[in-house]
Amino acid sequence: MGWIQSLLTQLSQWIHPYYSEISLTILATILVVYGDVFNKHIKRMISPYHFVIRTFVFVLVCAFGYGLLVVFATPYVKQLILWVPNLYRGLTVISIFLILGYLAENRRYI
Repeated sequence: MGWIQSLLTQLSQWIHPYYSEISLTILATILVVYGDVFNKHIKRMISPYHFVIRTFVFVLVCAFGYGLLVVFATPYVKQLILWVPNLYRGLTVISIFLILGYLAENRRYI
């Protein structure tokens, strides 16, 4: 049983310097997998407007909206990861990526 704790602790120590990058990757993956759903809702809302307005809104949402979301939400995701006890952080990060992979598979992205 002690070797399992040792392995989990070692895994958590390996990923410790990369929590910011991991958080960014989690958010970017969620946006890739579910961004099209949000874009469809925006498209439905702005479809009656002129082409120029639709293009402007699309650029605002995709370039600035998604960019700001990733920049400002990354520290919060990092804090969520840091709330997990150190022993289980590595396992939690691996589990999150496996769940995201499963969700991507269900949406036919893989």
